[in-house]
Amino acid sequence: MLRFFLADLHIHTCLSPCAELEMLPEFIVEQAQELGLQIIAVTDHNSAENAAAVVNAAQGTGITVLPGMEVQTREEVHVLALFDTLEQVARWQEQVYASLPPLKNDESFFGEQLVLDADGEPTGYLDRLLLTSTSFSLEEVVQRVSSLNGICVPAHVDHTAYSVISNLGFIPPELNVVGVEISSNIGPAQARERFPQLASYSLVANGDAHRLREMARRTTFKVAQATVAEVYLALAGERGREVWVDGICSVRSRETLD
Repeated sequence: MLRFFLADLHIHTCLSPCAELEMLPEFIVEQAQELGLQIIAVTDHNSAENAAAVVNAAQGTGITVLPGMEVQTREEVHVLALFDTLEQVARWQEQVYASLPPLKNDESFFGEQLVLDADGEPTGYLDRLLLTSTSFSLEEVVQRVSSLNGICVPAHVDHTAYSVISNLGFIPPELNVVGVEISSNIGPAQARERFPQLASYSLVANGDAHRLREMARRTTFKVAQATVAEVYLALAGERGREVWVDGICSVRSRETLD
């Protein structure tokens, strides 16, 4: 049986140096409840250190938390990597950390990177520089995440920086993704008009929230359950699954795939 799930798949915690300290697990979950969200994803920059804290904070609320990451490729493209389990995202984090340059975070310039334990209690500050590129190409990120049974969604493709379109000029047709994210600055119809190549991809619209007020309720998935496999089916428009943005079905055009 298919159900509708309201989702925001791009939320930062206080670990992301550009996020406010108010982005604590309990407050994120409270804001999700206020917005009526049933699925949220934790997607800090190049790290998943705080994912467990948000997963635990959501226990008993009916909200599914997908542990994930906003990873930066060597082309400086931002990609959402989404998983079902903390074990999967921990394995992905190991790969990402190994691919980052050995640089320290400059808190006075980039901001603090607050690490929380599984109970949401502060344990210190991560001194590894997160606002930088991994050594992985865009294609490598997608392949590696897929091998861990996760899915990738290129982030804020309409942005003029850190997006696949702005940095590469196009979305590589061989890239194994079926959906992309648009930002809060644009609607699905306007995005497809401005970027005709998006006809080949389903769209999601998330908050890219660095502050509680930026969390969004724009995307609805019609799926059987709140898992990344079901999200993928919705983005692919398969088995009756669908994705809606701002009340508009945003499943990719079948005509462009034939």
